[in-house]
Order: sequence, then C-alpha cells, then structure tokens
Amino acid sequence: MSEACTVPHCAPDRCATPAVCPLNRVRAGTTVVVKQLTASPDMNRRLREMGFGEEQRIKVLSLANNLLCQVCNARLGLSERLAETILVQPLSYPLSPMPPVRLAA
Repeated sequence: MSEACTVPHCAPDRCATPAVCPLNRVRAGTTVVVKQLTASPDMNRRLREMGFGEEQRIKVLSLANNLLCQVCNARLGLSERLAETILVQPLSYPLSPMPPVRLAA
C-alpha cells in the first residue's frame, strides 16, 4: 500500500493494488465489476449466493452507515468490513463514438 490508487473512480484512500479497489473505497454512483473475493471460503460462497460473484456488475448507491449497492436488480447493504473483502474494478465502456442517427423527414 505504498502507492496511491490509480483507479479513476476510487476514493482518495490507498488501495492494495493499482488495478482493483476494495468495494468500500469506491465512490457512490460508480458501477464496478467484481474481480476477486478475499473473505473466508464460507463467506465467499455466501457472497456469490447473494450475487457478488466474479465478473458481476455492482452499482454503489450509498456509503452511509453501511455500503448500499445494487446487484442483480436488488439493493443490498454490506458492512464496511465485508465490503473491504470484495475487490472490484470500475466498469469501463468503449470510447469509440456512436454513429450519428439519421431521422426520417
């Protein structure tokens, strides 16, 4: 944890690796992809059952008392400690421009 996190949507805290951040350090409103679960095997199994499996998209809704996020069209709350065990990467969209849409006259 000697380098500042280089992930653009990560909070200004420091992250373990530059490519991923713990879920509890992502700013509200950011959509991320789960990359790795680092809790105990039993807890990892339970997180996957709840929808927090690898490559799943998660939207962070709030960072109030607990972390509130949207996963699989459901809103779930996680403790900060548990959210720290979920390593995520911001969802990156392709930067190619959309072709112009022509409307019929």
